[in-house]
Amino acid sequence: MAKNSSHEGTGPTQRQLRVGELVRRALSDTLMRGDLHDPDLANVSVTVGEVRMSNDLRHATAFVMPLGGGDVQRVIKALARNQSTLRRTISKQMTTKFSPELRFRPDESYDQMDETRRLLDLAEVRRDLEGDD
Repeated sequence: MAKNSSHEGTGPTQRQLRVGELVRRALSDTLMRGDLHDPDLANVSVTVGEVRMSNDLRHATAFVMPLGGGDVQRVIKALARNQSTLRRTISKQMTTKFSPELRFRPDESYDQMDETRRLLDLAEVRRDLEGDD
Protein backbone atom coordinates (compact mmCIF):
# COMPACT_ATOMS: atom_id res chain seq x y z
CA MET A 1 0.00 0.00 0.00
CA ALA A 2 1.27 3.47 -0.84
CA LYS A 3 2.63 5.56 1.99
CA ASN A 4 0.41 8.56 1.21
CA SER A 5 -2.83 6.71 0.59
CA SER A 6 -5.88 8.22 2.23
CA HIS A 7 -8.03 6.34 4.70
CA GLU A 8 -11.64 6.99 5.55
CA GLY A 9 -12.05 9.11 8.64
CA THR A 10 -8.67 10.81 8.47
CA GLY A 11 -8.50 14.57 8.28
CA PRO A 12 -6.82 16.66 5.61
CA THR A 13 -3.07 16.48 5.20
CA GLN A 14 -0.78 19.38 6.05
CA ARG A 15 -0.29 19.95 2.34
CA GLN A 16 -4.05 20.17 1.73
CA LEU A 17 -4.40 22.63 4.60
CA ARG A 18 -1.49 24.76 3.39
CA VAL A 19 -2.70 24.91 -0.23
CA GLY A 20 -6.28 25.53 0.94
CA GLU A 21 -5.11 28.52 2.96
CA LEU A 22 -3.17 29.86 -0.06
CA VAL A 23 -6.28 29.58 -2.21
CA ARG A 24 -8.41 31.21 0.51
CA ARG A 25 -6.06 34.19 0.76
CA ALA A 26 -5.83 34.57 -3.01
CA LEU A 27 -9.63 34.45 -3.35
CA SER A 28 -10.11 36.91 -0.52
CA ASP A 29 -7.59 39.33 -2.00
CA THR A 30 -9.18 39.10 -5.44
CA LEU A 31 -12.69 39.67 -4.09
CA MET A 32 -11.51 42.49 -1.81
CA ARG A 33 -9.85 44.35 -4.69
CA GLY A 34 -13.05 44.05 -6.75
CA ASP A 35 -11.34 42.53 -9.79
CA LEU A 36 -14.61 40.89 -10.89
CA HIS A 37 -17.00 43.06 -12.85
CA ASP A 38 -20.26 41.29 -12.13
CA PRO A 39 -23.39 43.25 -11.19
CA ASP A 40 -24.38 40.59 -8.63
CA LEU A 41 -21.06 41.09 -6.83
CA ALA A 42 -21.02 44.88 -7.04
CA ASN A 43 -21.07 46.49 -3.59
CA VAL A 44 -21.10 43.08 -1.88
CA SER A 45 -18.32 42.11 0.51
CA VAL A 46 -17.78 38.36 0.41
CA THR A 47 -16.13 36.47 3.26
CA VAL A 48 -14.19 33.34 2.36
CA GLY A 49 -14.29 31.35 5.58
CA GLU A 50 -12.50 28.18 4.49
CA VAL A 51 -11.21 26.39 1.41
CA ARG A 52 -11.04 22.60 1.40
CA MET A 53 -8.79 20.90 -1.11
CA SER A 54 -9.29 17.48 -2.69
CA ASN A 55 -6.62 14.82 -2.14
CA ASP A 56 -5.00 15.54 -5.51
CA LEU A 57 -5.23 19.35 -5.00
CA ARG A 58 -7.10 19.77 -8.29
CA HIS A 59 -10.45 20.78 -6.74
CA ALA A 60 -11.03 23.49 -4.18
CA THR A 61 -14.33 23.98 -2.36
CA ALA A 62 -14.62 27.53 -1.05
CA PHE A 63 -17.10 28.24 1.73
CA VAL A 64 -18.31 31.81 1.25
CA MET A 65 -20.79 34.16 2.87
CA PRO A 66 -21.74 37.72 1.93
CA LEU A 67 -20.95 40.11 4.74
CA GLY A 68 -24.14 40.88 6.60
CA GLY A 69 -25.77 37.66 5.40
CA GLY A 70 -27.24 38.92 2.13
CA ASP A 71 -28.56 36.70 -0.64
CA VAL A 72 -26.12 33.79 -0.43
CA GLN A 73 -27.41 31.88 -3.46
CA ARG A 74 -27.12 34.94 -5.72
CA VAL A 75 -23.49 35.44 -4.62
CA ILE A 76 -22.64 31.76 -5.11
CA LYS A 77 -24.15 31.78 -8.62
CA ALA A 78 -22.19 34.93 -9.48
CA LEU A 79 -18.95 33.39 -8.20
CA ALA A 80 -19.64 30.20 -10.18
CA ARG A 81 -20.21 32.28 -13.33
CA ASN A 82 -16.83 33.95 -12.78
CA GLN A 83 -15.03 30.75 -11.80
CA SER A 84 -12.66 30.80 -14.78
CA THR A 85 -11.62 34.41 -14.12
CA LEU A 86 -11.08 33.67 -10.44
CA ARG A 87 -9.12 30.54 -11.27
CA ARG A 88 -6.86 32.43 -13.65
CA THR A 89 -6.33 35.24 -11.13
CA ILE A 90 -5.44 32.98 -8.21
CA SER A 91 -3.16 30.82 -10.35
CA LYS A 92 -0.98 33.90 -10.91
CA GLN A 93 -0.63 34.32 -7.14
CA MET A 94 0.20 30.68 -6.43
CA THR A 95 3.20 28.57 -7.30
CA THR A 96 1.48 25.19 -7.47
CA LYS A 97 1.72 22.91 -10.46
CA PHE A 98 -2.02 22.98 -11.15
CA SER A 99 -4.62 25.65 -10.69
CA PRO A 100 -7.52 24.06 -8.80
CA GLU A 101 -11.06 23.98 -10.14
CA LEU A 102 -13.14 26.17 -7.84
CA ARG A 103 -16.47 25.23 -6.30
CA PHE A 104 -18.48 27.51 -4.05
CA ARG A 105 -20.70 26.52 -1.13
CA PRO A 106 -22.47 28.58 1.55
CA ASP A 107 -20.51 28.87 4.79
CA GLU A 108 -22.83 27.59 7.51
CA SER A 109 -20.27 27.77 10.30
CA TYR A 110 -21.66 31.15 11.41
CA ASP A 111 -25.11 29.60 11.89
CA GLN A 112 -23.54 26.76 13.86
CA MET A 113 -21.72 29.23 16.11
CA ASP A 114 -24.96 31.11 16.78
CA GLU A 115 -26.71 27.85 17.69
CA THR A 116 -23.85 26.87 20.00
CA ARG A 117 -24.04 30.25 21.76
CA ARG A 118 -27.81 29.86 22.13
CA LEU A 119 -27.39 26.41 23.68
CA LEU A 120 -24.69 27.61 26.07
CA ASP A 121 -26.96 30.42 27.24
CA LEU A 122 -29.70 28.01 28.34
CA ALA A 123 -30.22 27.98 32.10
CA GLU A 124 -29.82 24.20 32.36
CA VAL A 125 -26.52 24.24 30.51
CA ARG A 126 -25.14 27.19 32.51
CA ARG A 127 -26.10 25.40 35.73
CA ASP A 128 -24.28 22.25 34.60
CA LEU A 129 -21.20 24.18 33.51
CA GLU A 130 -20.97 26.16 36.75
CA GLY A 131 -21.80 23.16 38.99
CA ASP A 132 -18.56 21.41 39.97
CA ASP A 133 -16.02 24.24 40.05
